[in-house]
Amino acid sequence: MLTVIRGILKDALKNLASRGVITTEELPDAPVERPKIEEFGDFGTPLPLVLAKQLRRSPKECATMLLETMERREDLFEKVEFASPGYINFTVKKDAWFRLLKQILDSPETFGNSDVGKGERVLIEFVSANPTGPLHVGHARGAVVGDALARIMRASGYAVSTEYYINDVGNQIATFGLSVWARARETLGLQNENDFPENGYRGDYVRNIALSLLKDKEFEHLFKMPYEEVGKSDKNPITDYAIQAMLKHIKEDLEDLGVTFDLWFSESSLYESGLVTQLVQNLIRIGKAYKDERGALLFAMEGQDEKDRVIIRTNQMPTYFASDIAYHVNKFARGFTRLINIWGADHHGYIPRVKKALEVLGYDPQKLEIILVQMVSLTRGGQAIPMGKRIGEFVTLRDLINEVGKDAVRFIFLLRKPDAQMEFDLDLAKAQTLENPVFYVQYGHARVASIMRKASALGATFTGRVDKACKYLTLPEEVRIAKELGMFPFVVSSSATRREPHHIAFYLLDLAKAFHSYYTKYRHTEKVITRDVEKTEARLFLVECVRRVLARGLELLGVNAPEEMHIEEVEHD
Repeated sequence: MLTVIRGILKDALKNLASRGVITTEELPDAPVERPKIEEFGDFGTPLPLVLAKQLRRSPKECATMLLETMERREDLFEKVEFASPGYINFTVKKDAWFRLLKQILDSPETFGNSDVGKGERVLIEFVSANPTGPLHVGHARGAVVGDALARIMRASGYAVSTEYYINDVGNQIATFGLSVWARARETLGLQNENDFPENGYRGDYVRNIALSLLKDKEFEHLFKMPYEEVGKSDKNPITDYAIQAMLKHIKEDLEDLGVTFDLWFSESSLYESGLVTQLVQNLIRIGKAYKDERGALLFAMEGQDEKDRVIIRTNQMPTYFASDIAYHVNKFARGFTRLINIWGADHHGYIPRVKKALEVLGYDPQKLEIILVQMVSLTRGGQAIPMGKRIGEFVTLRDLINEVGKDAVRFIFLLRKPDAQMEFDLDLAKAQTLENPVFYVQYGHARVASIMRKASALGATFTGRVDKACKYLTLPEEVRIAKELGMFPFVVSSSATRREPHHIAFYLLDLAKAFHSYYTKYRHTEKVITRDVEKTEARLFLVECVRRVLARGLELLGVNAPEEMHIEEVEHD
């Protein structure tokens, strides 16, 4: 439906261009929205407002021109009309919604897919936590958002790759390696707790890595040497081992969350390839970097509301900013035309400097999109759980998955916009009741699966005949469900273009609510399975479409769609 409406609008614009009203070069996009008020129709476009600015005419006049040139699809639309201040609204016929449902049966795995992305090569980088400790719940939220967005954008015609940027260079990495070295020496009796680095990493995971490392005789001699003799502080055998061990745990945790990456990119490779040095020299050459009185090299922000930023310290060591610029240049060099980074909200101030650096190097800063993710607070029994770095009951991603399960983690994280504060109720997430949002949606799928099993046992079938659906599905709730199902492709493409996966989670809740309400209201009167064979066939067609769209939507969010669930079953007849 969405593709059809966009096509109608684009054809109308071309007709206006052929008449000389606008030029081919001035053809605007044809945006389509879903009106917030049902009385305004099923779809709407603000195209008259767009043309009014472009042509310097009133929105009503522009709407009239569009309506005069638009194809009349009386088989699809009950009415197409202008609405103030500058919209054209489309109300779809009931029969057209039912005809659309046939697509769900014909291609359930691809229903909702579109080509809105036109094959654009997109790199989504997310999580990218330093490999110095386990992932925490904040990382989990970013991981879920990034993975769901990648799934949704792929379904919408984007050529998406996902990437984890490994920060394996710098002081934090050096300190991590030193911490493992110190714990190993303690185990060997070569030093005591008081000798542990003041700012070292003290988690149990550090001791576990050290114990694992001690089992390898190849490293034994290193613990008897002063650390400065082991090798470069952030690049030596102990540090390398520790990083790889930590990355192994990170990958396992992410995989258990249903998150995998196409690419794992090492920061150290930027230095090994000489790209960081080359980048710094380019900035100097074009006059965008200069030395201060202390000998540090600064990037000139040039009029931005920020001070100039250090890229080479006074000790001549590059900053993270230097390698970050090189990393983004590398992304473009690999052929990606759209970069999406998912960062913690505390990185907000970092955005303008990265965009400015790309701009002065000749890249379009608008091709870099940043999605900020707020931290998560956990509650149990209505009480907040402390979330300090080394205190608190549930700090790590692993603990959260073990406590409530992958599906609850993913779905609940996707119920809010990423940049909104979030409170994660552990008790609710574990509840096997319809109060739990993920359980509510999954139970919708399981309930239909149960109905279909009973229908099969009774010999009832469905063929997906639209004529029977139009004839027998006359209840207001049935029409509403059909319309909700038909909106799914619009929700998917809108989520992709707006980079907001939470719209699909809300859609699934609405669809599940519509189905549960319909079923509960009519299960003793207008039953799904009745003695009327044709009416039963029509209703089975409708509820099977519900099941398949729920399954498809949950798949795009990375959540399972169970066939059975442990809850007290309600009679179908």
